[in-house]
Amino acid sequence: MSRHFPTRNPKPAAYWQLIRGDRPVGTLLLLWPTLWALWLAAEGVPPIKLLLIFCAGVWLTRSAGCIINDYADRWLDANVERTKQRPLARGVLSGKEALAAFVLMMLAAFGLVLLTNKLTIQLSVAGALLAATYPYLKRHTYFPQVYLGIAFGWGIPMAFAAVQNKIPQSAWLLFLANLLWTTAYDTWYAMVDREDDLKAGAKSLAIFLGDMDLLGLGVLFAGFLISLALLGRQYHFGLVYYACLAAAGVVILWQFKIAKLRHSEDCFRAFLSNQWVGMLVFIGFGLSFINKA
Repeated sequence: MSRHFPTRNPKPAAYWQLIRGDRPVGTLLLLWPTLWALWLAAEGVPPIKLLLIFCAGVWLTRSAGCIINDYADRWLDANVERTKQRPLARGVLSGKEALAAFVLMMLAAFGLVLLTNKLTIQLSVAGALLAATYPYLKRHTYFPQVYLGIAFGWGIPMAFAAVQNKIPQSAWLLFLANLLWTTAYDTWYAMVDREDDLKAGAKSLAIFLGDMDLLGLGVLFAGFLISLALLGRQYHFGLVYYACLAAAGVVILWQFKIAKLRHSEDCFRAFLSNQWVGMLVFIGFGLSFINKA
């Protein structure tokens, strides 16, 4: 007598993979700039309500961004070694299922924004458009990394709006710093896929820069650190802040050391290490406000 065991439903695991639940580094890269902005806007620890709203919002919007990215790239992912095992590329989830999950995530994030103020709600509409349109740019422009920098940094003016109900000049300087940083680390990421992208006809800043990629990355990272140094001057931060920036600079120099030959695995390691860059900048902000208290 044969025994029949129920087959395991692959959908829950596929959804978890779709939102990169197994790869939290992307969430951290979005979370750190949001925390920078909250601490700067509040000049210290922000209201707990806003901290919880923005932390949850980061996870939801990053998850939604991963979904719409995979939906837009399903034509490409099956032909790229690094992405061919994604749920949509393998056919484990359908396009309709992915879009439904994207809408649910974005609605949940918008529900959180409704707990803030009018200015933040208005900014969130632009943020949603940025998140939904970014993945389609790699078909049409060599600068999707710049657009991602705008999308990943949009939480910065939103955080200032939520805390101060206005967006001061310092918020846009922080936004610029994050734009340069995001463009840089996502170019490391694009260098991992450069050969596959060329074969598939996709575009990226890594392809545009070609042999000038390391020079371009140097300019972007230098602009990032200079922008943060100028921000520290505006807030009259002391030695602790600049020591943290210097430590972040050391991590960035290490990225160039390990990825100077442009091997895919080394470029990916360089990309991953940016989570520590973001953490060091946050520590600099946090300690500086403690010292000023």
